[in-house]
Amino acid sequence: MDLDADRCYRALTAKDRRFDGLFFVGVATTGIYCRPVCTARTPRRDRCTFYDSAAAAERAGFRACFQCRPELAPGGAPVDARSRLVAAAVARIDAGALDDGSVDDLARELGVAARHLRRVVHDELGVSPLELAQTRRLAMAKQLLHDSDLGLAEIGFAAGFGSVRRFNAAFRDRFGEPPRALRGARGAARAAPAGTFTLRLGYRPPLDWAGLLAYLGPRAIPGVEAVDGATWRRRVVVGDVAGVVAVTDDPDRAALVATVPVALAPAARSLATRLRAVFDLDARPDAIEAALAVEPALRRSLRRRPGLRVPGAFDPFELAVRAVLGQQVSVRGATTLAGRLVARLGDARPAAPAAPAGPAATLDRGFPGAARLAAASPDEVAAIGLPGARARALIALAAAVADGAVVLDRAPVHGDDVAARVAALEALPGIGPWTAAYVAMRALRWPDAFPAGDLGVRKALGVAGAPVTATEAARRAEAWRPWRAYAVLHLWSSLAP
Repeated sequence: MDLDADRCYRALTAKDRRFDGLFFVGVATTGIYCRPVCTARTPRRDRCTFYDSAAAAERAGFRACFQCRPELAPGGAPVDARSRLVAAAVARIDAGALDDGSVDDLARELGVAARHLRRVVHDELGVSPLELAQTRRLAMAKQLLHDSDLGLAEIGFAAGFGSVRRFNAAFRDRFGEPPRALRGARGAARAAPAGTFTLRLGYRPPLDWAGLLAYLGPRAIPGVEAVDGATWRRRVVVGDVAGVVAVTDDPDRAALVATVPVALAPAARSLATRLRAVFDLDARPDAIEAALAVEPALRRSLRRRPGLRVPGAFDPFELAVRAVLGQQVSVRGATTLAGRLVARLGDARPAAPAAPAGPAATLDRGFPGAARLAAASPDEVAAIGLPGARARALIALAAAVADGAVVLDRAPVHGDDVAARVAALEALPGIGPWTAAYVAMRALRWPDAFPAGDLGVRKALGVAGAPVTATEAARRAEAWRPWRAYAVLHLWSSLAP
């Protein structure tokens, strides 16, 4: 990726958070690379070299800054990448695809040749897929060394290393000292409650945290998720262990802070990836809002709701089921039905360690997986208060996800991939264009998804309360590509008092 060095240096001088994570600067005199928001004294222009990824800076021989901590920088959203294939590859690498698998395996999953995958990743990021994976593992390890009291072995495995020896060797090779020395020099964070550790998840401000919670709160499934004041909570299951994760906002540091039970440490990387998806932390508010400001119907919401995000899904299958349950009923009604489904078919194993007294204690259920729901009888599902046809639609959806006919758990590679997944959803009984588009918005995290027939969208675009047609909504939305999903949230918001 080509970077304009002069523009990068101006952003570095201004400490402009809008560019955080979009490039990194290597400083020749120190051998250190930093984020553009680093608070250290700005180096002279002739001492700076700019890179579009942390991995590229490390490949050039620079080491991560201990002050600005590049491992905390926001990532890139799918629309930021010139190649969505690269964006999809990065998402899978972040989730640990190369911890146990090979580049050949990853390429097959993405539907391309391994040689092609290596070439496009190198062309865009300046590194190989394996080098990128190593950088991601070391970044997570460095974050946990700074921000947790986890043991070194726990950190190594949580970061994706297969052995403590490999972790120590890779860390020493990259940072010039063993991980124990970094912890001794920097000290571990002590703010997390006993039995927990913290994950900091950076974002580009502004972030409409209150708006996110206002949207997610009424849709939180009883026993699984909850919003308590300014805190979002979720019951998470890893293997045979369950625990409650709590997330709050730290606007002064432009980061969310997740408090995680130590028992869930082996899943730290995948947990961070899922949480980033739930809260859409890799979005670029400046670019999105500049594109949407062309539409008069959106401008009021853009002023009222700076930093609005499209809420994602911690569990894409759960979101798809929730969308079907929400057909032709209110948000509250759909939440009640989802709670009944979890109570009847969900996982009820206790959290370890046991959830403390308070809001977290009520999160004692897990949403049923696709295989579990597919094995249920229509009568069993209908018993939660559903018509028989709706119950059969849920079972058909679960069966399609369980056997791979519908793929929800991986980010789309390109627009054709999205279209194929939407078509597969619409081919199922009981799922129409609106439900499929909603799933694409939130479960697949496709920023250009657009339910043209949505009544709220059509009303917001209408005049004097008269909604426009779906055809007219789709025509006007062409100007908002590739961020039509954000426009939908703004249009819905514009209808609120």
